Amino acid sequence: MTDRAGRKSGAVWGVAGAGAGVLVLLVGLPSAASGRLPDRLATHWSAGSGRPDGSMPLWAAALFPALIWAVLTAVVALTVWRAGAGAVPGWAVATLGLGGVALVGGQVSVVRANLDHTDWHEAGSVTGWAVGTLVVVAVGGGAFLFAVCRKPAAPRSVEDGPTMDVPAGERFVWLSSASNPWLQVTSAVTGLLAVAAVVAVSAGLTDRTSGVVVAAVLALPCVLVLCGSSVQARVSERGLEVAFGPFGWPRRRWAPDGIESARAENRTPAQVGGWGYRLSGLGTTVMLRGGECLVVRSSNGREFAVSVDDAERGAALLNSTSVRRAG
Repeated sequence: MTDRAGRKSGAVWGVAGAGAGVLVLLVGLPSAASGRLPDRLATHWSAGSGRPDGSMPLWAAALFPALIWAVLTAVVALTVWRAGAGAVPGWAVATLGLGGVALVGGQVSVVRANLDHTDWHEAGSVTGWAVGTLVVVAVGGGAFLFAVCRKPAAPRSVEDGPTMDVPAGERFVWLSSASNPWLQVTSAVTGLLAVAAVVAVSAGLTDRTSGVVVAAVLALPCVLVLCGSSVQARVSERGLEVAFGPFGWPRRRWAPDGIESARAENRTPAQVGGWGYRLSGLGTTVMLRGGECLVVRSSNGREFAVSVDDAERGAALLNSTSVRRAG
Protein backbone atom coordinates (compact mmCIF):
# COMPACT_ATOMS: atom_id res chain seq x y z
CA MET A 1 0.00 0.00 0.00
CA THR A 2 1.39 3.42 -0.93
CA ASP A 3 1.78 6.17 1.66
CA ARG A 4 -1.02 8.15 -0.01
CA ALA A 5 -3.35 5.16 0.03
CA GLY A 6 -2.45 4.49 3.64
CA ARG A 7 -3.29 8.06 4.65
CA LYS A 8 -6.59 7.90 2.74
CA SER A 9 -7.48 4.61 4.40
CA GLY A 10 -6.56 6.06 7.78
CA ALA A 11 -8.84 9.05 7.19
CA VAL A 12 -11.76 6.77 6.38
CA TRP A 13 -11.05 4.64 9.43
CA GLY A 14 -10.97 7.82 11.49
CA VAL A 15 -14.48 8.71 10.28
CA ALA A 16 -15.65 5.14 10.89
CA GLY A 17 -14.13 5.10 14.39
CA ALA A 18 -15.82 8.35 15.37
CA GLY A 19 -19.08 7.05 13.89
CA ALA A 20 -18.85 3.82 15.86
CA GLY A 21 -18.23 5.72 19.10
CA VAL A 22 -21.34 7.88 18.71
CA LEU A 23 -23.33 4.83 17.61
CA VAL A 24 -22.44 3.10 20.88
CA LEU A 25 -23.66 6.15 22.81
CA LEU A 26 -26.96 6.33 20.92
CA VAL A 27 -27.77 2.63 21.38
CA GLY A 28 -26.06 2.10 24.72
CA LEU A 29 -27.61 4.98 26.66
CA PRO A 30 -31.25 3.76 26.60
CA SER A 31 -30.06 0.16 26.95
CA ALA A 32 -28.02 1.00 30.06
CA ALA A 33 -31.02 2.76 31.63
CA SER A 34 -33.62 0.18 30.49
CA GLY A 35 -34.30 -0.94 34.06
CA ARG A 36 -35.46 2.58 34.94
CA LEU A 37 -37.45 3.26 31.76
CA PRO A 38 -41.02 2.34 30.72
CA ASP A 39 -41.63 -0.22 27.95
CA ARG A 40 -42.47 2.62 25.59
CA LEU A 41 -40.58 5.91 25.65
CA ALA A 42 -42.06 9.33 25.03
CA THR A 43 -40.27 10.55 21.90
CA HIS A 44 -42.38 13.52 20.81
CA TRP A 45 -43.71 16.49 22.77
CA SER A 46 -46.45 18.97 21.93
CA ALA A 47 -45.08 22.36 20.96
CA GLY A 48 -47.97 24.08 22.73
CA SER A 49 -48.33 22.26 26.05
CA GLY A 50 -44.89 20.70 26.28
CA ARG A 51 -46.49 17.36 27.19
CA PRO A 52 -45.56 14.07 25.48
CA ASP A 53 -47.86 13.14 22.60
CA GLY A 54 -45.94 10.37 20.83
CA SER A 55 -43.99 7.27 21.84
CA MET A 56 -41.84 4.40 20.58
CA PRO A 57 -40.85 1.02 21.99
CA LEU A 58 -37.54 1.10 23.82
CA TRP A 59 -35.71 -0.77 21.05
CA ALA A 60 -37.05 1.59 18.39
CA ALA A 61 -36.12 4.68 20.40
CA ALA A 62 -32.57 3.31 20.59
CA LEU A 63 -32.25 2.25 16.95
CA PHE A 64 -33.98 5.13 15.14
CA PRO A 65 -31.36 7.84 15.88
CA ALA A 66 -28.63 5.19 15.49
CA LEU A 67 -29.87 4.45 11.97
CA ILE A 68 -29.81 8.15 11.05
CA TRP A 69 -26.27 8.41 12.40
CA ALA A 70 -25.09 5.27 10.59
CA VAL A 71 -26.34 6.63 7.24
CA LEU A 72 -24.69 10.02 7.88
CA THR A 73 -21.37 8.41 8.82
CA ALA A 74 -21.42 6.11 5.79
CA VAL A 75 -22.05 9.03 3.43
CA VAL A 76 -19.21 11.08 4.92
CA ALA A 77 -16.80 8.10 4.90
CA LEU A 78 -17.62 7.30 1.26
CA THR A 79 -17.17 10.94 0.24
CA VAL A 80 -13.79 11.16 2.00
CA TRP A 81 -12.65 7.93 0.35
CA ARG A 82 -13.67 9.05 -3.13
CA ALA A 83 -12.05 12.46 -2.60
CA GLY A 84 -8.78 10.77 -1.68
CA ALA A 85 -8.25 12.91 1.44
CA GLY A 86 -5.09 12.16 3.40
CA ALA A 87 -6.72 13.36 6.61
CA VAL A 88 -10.27 13.92 7.77
CA PRO A 89 -11.22 17.30 6.18
CA GLY A 90 -12.74 20.13 8.17
CA TRP A 91 -16.22 19.82 6.66
CA ALA A 92 -16.34 16.14 7.66
CA VAL A 93 -15.30 16.96 11.22
CA ALA A 94 -17.98 19.66 11.38
CA THR A 95 -20.68 17.41 9.91
CA LEU A 96 -19.94 14.50 12.21
CA GLY A 97 -19.33 16.70 15.25
CA LEU A 98 -22.51 18.77 14.95
CA GLY A 99 -24.62 15.80 13.84
CA GLY A 100 -23.32 13.70 16.72
CA VAL A 101 -23.99 16.46 19.26
CA ALA A 102 -27.54 16.90 17.96
CA LEU A 103 -28.38 13.20 18.04
CA VAL A 104 -26.69 12.43 21.36
CA GLY A 105 -28.22 15.54 22.93
CA GLY A 106 -31.64 14.44 21.70
CA GLN A 107 -31.12 10.93 23.05
CA VAL A 108 -30.05 12.27 26.43
CA SER A 109 -33.15 14.47 26.49
CA VAL A 110 -35.46 11.54 25.76
CA VAL A 111 -33.87 9.19 28.30
CA ARG A 112 -33.75 11.80 31.03
CA ALA A 113 -37.40 12.79 30.48
CA ASN A 114 -38.55 9.14 30.71
CA LEU A 115 -36.25 8.09 33.53
CA ASP A 116 -37.98 6.52 36.57
CA HIS A 117 -41.47 6.78 35.03
CA THR A 118 -43.72 3.74 34.56
CA ASP A 119 -45.75 5.21 31.69
CA TRP A 120 -44.55 7.37 28.82
CA HIS A 121 -47.47 9.77 29.35
CA GLU A 122 -45.81 10.79 32.64
CA ALA A 123 -42.51 11.77 30.98
CA GLY A 124 -41.07 15.15 31.89
CA SER A 125 -40.28 18.07 29.62
CA VAL A 126 -37.35 18.08 27.19
CA THR A 127 -37.41 21.81 26.49
CA GLY A 128 -34.31 22.70 28.51
CA TRP A 129 -32.11 19.97 27.04
CA ALA A 130 -33.43 20.52 23.52
CA VAL A 131 -32.70 24.24 23.67
CA GLY A 132 -29.25 23.59 25.14
CA THR A 133 -28.44 21.11 22.37
CA LEU A 134 -29.56 23.53 19.67
CA VAL A 135 -27.43 26.29 21.20
CA VAL A 136 -24.34 24.07 21.21
CA VAL A 137 -24.96 23.05 17.58
CA ALA A 138 -25.54 26.65 16.51
CA VAL A 139 -22.41 27.92 18.28
CA GLY A 140 -20.33 25.06 16.86
CA GLY A 141 -21.62 25.71 13.34
CA GLY A 142 -20.94 29.42 13.69
CA ALA A 143 -17.40 28.76 14.92
CA PHE A 144 -16.72 26.47 11.97
CA LEU A 145 -18.02 29.01 9.44
CA PHE A 146 -15.94 31.73 11.11
CA ALA A 147 -12.81 29.58 10.88
CA VAL A 148 -13.47 28.81 7.21
CA CYS A 149 -14.09 32.45 6.34
CA ARG A 150 -10.88 33.50 8.09
CA LYS A 151 -8.77 30.87 6.33
CA PRO A 152 -6.20 32.77 4.26
CA ALA A 153 -5.71 32.18 0.58
CA ALA A 154 -2.90 29.83 -0.34
CA PRO A 155 0.33 31.79 -0.64
CA ARG A 156 2.40 31.63 -3.79
CA SER A 157 5.20 29.11 -3.76
CA VAL A 158 8.83 29.69 -4.62
CA GLU A 159 9.41 28.77 -8.27
CA ASP A 160 11.20 25.55 -9.00
CA GLY A 161 14.88 25.98 -9.78
CA PRO A 162 18.30 24.43 -9.30
CA THR A 163 19.17 26.85 -6.51
CA MET A 164 17.43 28.61 -3.69
CA ASP A 165 18.89 32.05 -4.30
CA VAL A 166 16.33 34.55 -3.08
CA PRO A 167 16.79 38.12 -4.40
CA ALA A 168 17.10 40.82 -1.79
CA GLY A 169 13.71 42.20 -0.89
CA GLU A 170 11.85 39.27 -2.48
CA ARG A 171 9.10 37.83 -0.29
CA PHE A 172 8.37 34.12 -0.27
CA VAL A 173 6.36 31.51 1.63
CA TRP A 174 6.87 27.76 1.79
CA LEU A 175 4.18 25.62 3.42
CA SER A 176 4.08 21.93 4.17
CA SER A 177 1.86 19.90 6.45
CA ALA A 178 1.38 16.35 7.68
CA SER A 179 -1.11 14.45 9.81
CA ASN A 180 -1.42 11.04 11.40
CA PRO A 181 -4.94 9.60 11.11
CA TRP A 182 -4.26 6.98 13.78
CA LEU A 183 -3.38 9.63 16.34
CA GLN A 184 -6.55 11.44 15.31
CA VAL A 185 -8.52 8.23 15.87
CA THR A 186 -6.90 7.78 19.30
CA SER A 187 -7.87 11.33 20.22
CA ALA A 188 -11.41 10.73 18.97
CA VAL A 189 -11.79 7.53 20.98
CA THR A 190 -10.63 9.09 24.26
CA GLY A 191 -12.78 12.12 23.52
CA LEU A 192 -15.84 9.94 22.92
CA LEU A 193 -15.20 8.09 26.17
CA ALA A 194 -15.02 11.45 27.96
CA VAL A 195 -18.29 12.47 26.30
CA ALA A 196 -19.82 9.14 27.34
CA ALA A 197 -18.92 9.88 30.95
CA VAL A 198 -20.52 13.33 30.70
CA VAL A 199 -23.60 11.87 29.03
CA ALA A 200 -23.95 9.26 31.76
CA VAL A 201 -23.80 11.99 34.43
CA SER A 202 -26.26 14.18 32.49
CA ALA A 203 -28.73 11.31 32.16
CA GLY A 204 -28.48 10.54 35.87
CA LEU A 205 -26.94 7.10 35.32
CA THR A 206 -23.86 7.57 37.46
CA ASP A 207 -22.49 9.55 40.37
CA ARG A 208 -21.71 13.14 39.39
CA THR A 209 -18.31 13.35 41.10
CA SER A 210 -16.91 10.10 39.72
CA GLY A 211 -18.30 10.86 36.25
CA VAL A 212 -16.67 14.29 36.15
CA VAL A 213 -13.33 12.85 37.31
CA VAL A 214 -13.41 10.14 34.63
CA ALA A 215 -14.33 12.70 31.96
CA ALA A 216 -11.48 15.00 33.00
CA VAL A 217 -8.94 12.14 33.03
CA LEU A 218 -9.98 11.16 29.49
CA ALA A 219 -10.28 14.70 28.15
CA LEU A 220 -6.64 15.60 28.90
CA PRO A 221 -5.01 12.91 26.70
CA CYS A 222 -7.68 13.58 24.06
CA VAL A 223 -6.57 17.22 23.76
CA LEU A 224 -2.83 16.44 23.99
CA VAL A 225 -2.97 13.71 21.32
CA LEU A 226 -5.13 15.90 19.07
CA CYS A 227 -2.60 18.74 19.24
CA GLY A 228 0.16 16.33 18.23
CA SER A 229 -1.76 14.55 15.47
CA SER A 230 -1.17 17.15 12.74
CA VAL A 231 1.34 19.87 12.00
CA GLN A 232 2.00 22.65 9.50
CA ALA A 233 5.45 24.10 8.83
CA ARG A 234 5.82 27.59 7.33
CA VAL A 235 9.07 29.13 6.09
CA SER A 236 9.24 32.79 5.14
CA GLU A 237 11.66 35.70 5.41
CA ARG A 238 10.68 35.74 9.11
CA GLY A 239 12.11 32.27 9.64
CA LEU A 240 10.33 29.03 10.59
CA GLU A 241 6.93 28.66 12.22
CA VAL A 242 5.47 25.29 13.20
CA ALA A 243 1.77 25.12 14.12
CA PHE A 244 0.28 22.09 15.87
CA GLY A 245 -3.17 20.54 15.76
CA PRO A 246 -6.27 21.31 13.69
CA PHE A 247 -6.53 24.84 15.10
CA GLY A 248 -2.87 25.76 14.53
CA TRP A 249 -2.11 26.04 18.22
CA PRO A 250 0.27 25.88 20.01
CA ARG A 251 3.00 27.31 17.77
CA ARG A 252 6.78 27.37 17.80
CA ARG A 253 8.84 30.01 15.98
CA TRP A 254 12.51 30.42 15.02
CA ALA A 255 13.81 33.72 13.68
CA PRO A 256 16.43 33.52 10.86
CA ASP A 257 19.20 34.77 13.15
CA GLY A 258 18.30 32.02 15.64
CA ILE A 259 18.84 29.21 13.13
CA GLU A 260 22.40 27.95 12.67
CA SER A 261 21.53 25.52 9.85
CA ALA A 262 18.69 23.51 8.32
CA ARG A 263 18.64 20.23 6.46
CA ALA A 264 16.39 17.41 5.23
CA GLU A 265 16.88 14.04 6.92
CA ASN A 266 15.10 10.69 6.87
CA ARG A 267 13.96 9.52 10.31
CA THR A 268 11.78 6.68 11.55
CA PRO A 269 9.56 6.36 14.64
CA ALA A 270 11.95 3.72 16.00
CA GLN A 271 14.83 6.22 15.92
CA VAL A 272 13.01 8.89 17.91
CA GLY A 273 11.03 6.67 20.29
CA GLY A 274 7.57 6.55 18.72
CA TRP A 275 4.88 8.80 17.29
CA GLY A 276 3.92 12.36 18.11
CA TYR A 277 6.06 14.92 19.95
CA ARG A 278 9.21 13.00 20.91
CA LEU A 279 12.37 13.83 22.85
CA SER A 280 15.40 11.67 22.14
CA GLY A 281 19.14 11.75 21.56
CA LEU A 282 18.37 13.34 18.18
CA GLY A 283 16.69 16.28 19.86
CA THR A 284 13.00 17.11 19.51
CA THR A 285 11.09 15.42 16.70
CA VAL A 286 7.45 15.79 15.67
CA MET A 287 6.99 12.33 14.17
CA LEU A 288 3.75 11.87 12.23
CA ARG A 289 5.06 9.55 9.53
CA GLY A 290 8.40 7.96 8.86
CA GLY A 291 10.61 9.46 6.15
CA GLU A 292 11.66 12.94 5.17
CA CYS A 293 11.94 15.51 7.98
CA LEU A 294 12.87 19.17 8.11
CA VAL A 295 15.61 19.52 10.72
CA VAL A 296 16.76 22.88 12.09
CA ARG A 297 19.71 23.44 14.36
CA SER A 298 19.28 26.53 16.52
CA SER A 299 22.06 28.85 17.60
CA ASN A 300 22.12 27.20 21.04
CA GLY A 301 22.97 23.83 19.44
CA ARG A 302 19.57 22.18 19.91
CA GLU A 303 17.85 20.40 17.03
CA PHE A 304 14.17 20.31 16.13
CA ALA A 305 12.73 18.07 13.40
CA VAL A 306 9.28 17.82 11.90
CA SER A 307 8.12 15.14 9.46
CA VAL A 308 6.73 17.07 6.48
CA ASP A 309 6.96 16.70 2.71
CA ASP A 310 9.35 18.73 0.54
CA ALA A 311 11.63 19.25 3.53
CA GLU A 312 14.71 19.81 1.34
CA ARG A 313 13.22 22.95 -0.20
CA GLY A 314 12.18 24.30 3.18
CA ALA A 315 15.69 23.72 4.52
CA ALA A 316 17.29 25.41 1.49
CA LEU A 317 15.09 28.49 1.94
CA LEU A 318 15.89 28.70 5.65
CA ASN A 319 19.62 28.45 4.94
CA SER A 320 19.49 31.13 2.23
CA THR A 321 17.47 33.41 4.52
CA SER A 322 19.90 32.95 7.37
CA VAL A 323 22.86 33.65 5.09
CA ARG A 324 21.20 36.76 3.67
CA ARG A 325 20.48 38.07 7.19
CA ALA A 326 24.07 37.36 8.28
CA GLY A 327 25.40 39.15 5.23
